[in-house]
Amino acid sequence: MVRTKIKDILLGEKVDYQVIVKGWIRSFRNNQFIAINDGSCLDSIQAVISLDTEEQIIKKISNGASLSIKGTVVASLGKGQKVEIKVEDIEILGECSGDEYPLQLKNRPSLEFLREKAHLRFRTNAFGAVFRVRHSLAFAIHQFFHQRGFVYMHTPIITSSDAEGAGEMFRVTSLPFDNPPRNEDNSINFKEDFFGRSTNLTVSGQLEAELAAMALSEVYTFGPTFRAENSNTARHLAEFWMIEPEVAFNTLKENMDLAEDFIKYLIKFALENNRADLEFLATRLEEEEKQKPQNERSEMGLIEKLEFVLNNDFERITYTQAIDILLQSPAYKKKKFQYDVSWGIDMQSEHERYLVEKHFKKPVIVTNYPKSIKAFYMRQDDDCAQGRETVAAMDILAPGIGEIVGGSQREERLDKLEQRMKEMHIPTEEMYWYLDTRRFGTAPHAGFGLGFERMVLFVTGMTNIRDVIPFPRTPKNADF
Repeated sequence: MVRTKIKDILLGEKVDYQVIVKGWIRSFRNNQFIAINDGSCLDSIQAVISLDTEEQIIKKISNGASLSIKGTVVASLGKGQKVEIKVEDIEILGECSGDEYPLQLKNRPSLEFLREKAHLRFRTNAFGAVFRVRHSLAFAIHQFFHQRGFVYMHTPIITSSDAEGAGEMFRVTSLPFDNPPRNEDNSINFKEDFFGRSTNLTVSGQLEAELAAMALSEVYTFGPTFRAENSNTARHLAEFWMIEPEVAFNTLKENMDLAEDFIKYLIKFALENNRADLEFLATRLEEEEKQKPQNERSEMGLIEKLEFVLNNDFERITYTQAIDILLQSPAYKKKKFQYDVSWGIDMQSEHERYLVEKHFKKPVIVTNYPKSIKAFYMRQDDDCAQGRETVAAMDILAPGIGEIVGGSQREERLDKLEQRMKEMHIPTEEMYWYLDTRRFGTAPHAGFGLGFERMVLFVTGMTNIRDVIPFPRTPKNADF
């Protein structure tokens, strides 16, 4: 007889048939009632053992132990679930020392504690729910693009280009650290390196995706990206996943439309396929909110927030309008912002969250940012207002997080792109392959990047980005 998943038993609600269930013990009561969970769903199933079960077996039944149970599915006499298993045979697959096991259920461990025990946190209800939701969102991403005729591109993880121009990259090398080959000026001779040049872990697959879009029209990437930014905050990771569609012939407006449709599709998919997990996380979040001062509590519960985003159009404003709103805000006039506000600044998280959480109270798409604070590849606006140079950029700001999507229409004009690269000291000779797409059959095109972990953070209601990725990589932390 093959193993039956607990999810299938609970959904089926049939009785009077035999099953084999394998999983981990969540609780054991009165030497008779075992709550067993196999990760297939949030709920455990109750297995009832005979009162005359061998004492040797009873002693090994403890929280965290794994076991195999053979028995009959029967109608449950207790409250909470419609069926349970009447045990006929039980086998302990892996014992668990109750005294040493850190995940005792009597006192719910804090998220801070679980980050220290990250190798075991998958076994808790909270993280089981989070990572089932993460899986569903990943599946939905591929389904969304596949249904729209996009081609999935695997862009390189090792690259010699810095797409963002920020320089915060992890170097990849085969050279010896203690005695690398050097040039006459004592600089490192990367010609002796494995790739014959300096290479790094990628911060984005965008530039390579642009190459593919110039032939396939609609492409997307979904893979790991890396940034050596020494930010030890609840919103930053050194290794994270990005979804980056790139679409030929799209303008900034069409780019915004695609991004909004994409986010709503993901939210709808999670609500339809992970309702039980989201309701559990919503209850958990509600309990956390009760511990906060009244003025800091969220106005909406998690499910309510997701449904609100789903059912309302995103607000669309220009960067200039956003700055004007901030300058007129009570928060600015009462000097409650930590960072100053003026046209030309790179808006901080507190500014972004004010716009979405206090002013509009819904997601906001901000467009047409100052040219000086954006990347070289963004299309320069032709009709800059009041002599202010702007680019066709767009950021989507979400409640509780701030920026969740960043994108733009790309600069397809060779002369404009080359001039901008020179202004930013980006070597055009090394980027010949990128410029060739403008030399040979250039076309308007646009794309964006969605930070996957930030999306999972938004959908699950978790507050720390380290809690939505299985193995977080942060400054001074690369365990497992």
